[in-house]
Amino acid sequence: MREVDLRSDTVTHPSPEMRRAMAEAELGDDVFGDDPTLNRLEAMAAERLGKEAAVFVASGTMGNLISILTHAGRGDEIIIGDKAHIFRSEAGGASALGGVAYNTLPNDNRGMLDLDQLEAAIKPPNVHFTRTAMIGLENTHNACGGAPLTADDTATVADIAHRHGVPLHVDGARIFNASVALETPVTELVKDADSVSFCLSKGLSCPIGSVVCGTEEFVQGARKWRKMVGGGMRQVGVIAAAGIVALDNMVERLNDDHATARRLAQGLAQIPGIDINPEALPTNLVFFKITGGDPALIMEEINRNGVKGGAAYGDWRFVTHYGIDSDDIDYALDVMDAACRKYATA
Repeated sequence: MREVDLRSDTVTHPSPEMRRAMAEAELGDDVFGDDPTLNRLEAMAAERLGKEAAVFVASGTMGNLISILTHAGRGDEIIIGDKAHIFRSEAGGASALGGVAYNTLPNDNRGMLDLDQLEAAIKPPNVHFTRTAMIGLENTHNACGGAPLTADDTATVADIAHRHGVPLHVDGARIFNASVALETPVTELVKDADSVSFCLSKGLSCPIGSVVCGTEEFVQGARKWRKMVGGGMRQVGVIAAAGIVALDNMVERLNDDHATARRLAQGLAQIPGIDINPEALPTNLVFFKITGGDPALIMEEINRNGVKGGAAYGDWRFVTHYGIDSDDIDYALDVMDAACRKYATA
């Protein structure tokens, strides 16, 4: 049976070129700083994002966690959106492990923060208040339809943050999707950020890993936190080699994912019982609602027919990625159409 896995872009498998690079990687010990392949990846990542230094981590969640712990101390707070991945989907790690409080502000439909609300939320120096130690943005914004924030969006937030002496962190898990969609160099999108994390294991198709970038001083602090949370690795060049291939060869092809996502969104819009606005979905994340039947039954039906994804309740999200082509999209649409018609409510 044909399989089309739309659960996430984390399900990507490494390309043949990545597999060859991994098999042939020159290795050392990362904790001792002598894995040449990883050192090359970190240098590439820092240069690509216009930052002084970078550190490889096991996941985007780890990258955001050690960034927060480097910026914020116990009893401090960070200001982030109420739909931020850091707040909703990272198990409260900054609070549990660092004693850091979350101060959430409403995200708009692009994932942006209201500048007046942000200004008002930053705590002045006072013994009664927590210290505002970091402000966070997410680009692209997962829970806001994969919307990209522009360089100007980030600059306006950074201006407020820096005027108050507060660093800005960008959760750039899909920052290269934003760069491609906006036709803007990634350096421009993050130039005003003090730190940024990005995932290799999503649209860039690596099997494992993320990278955190910032100043030399910040990255040295992040390395210590990485070690503390168990993220120190040894012959990690076998993984880093895939990241080098990704940065060299997998960025521009993100346009393909955006094109297949548009094809998918436009096709879903033609299926009775699906509520979707294709124009609000500019990258590779396709959000929609099932309005004409039981979502749980429809999910079971499409899964039985090889289309992985769906939810028993709430919004659905399909994600396009390396390995999904236009024929896969057509098959997924046929399966969705049949399932929605089978379980349509009268």
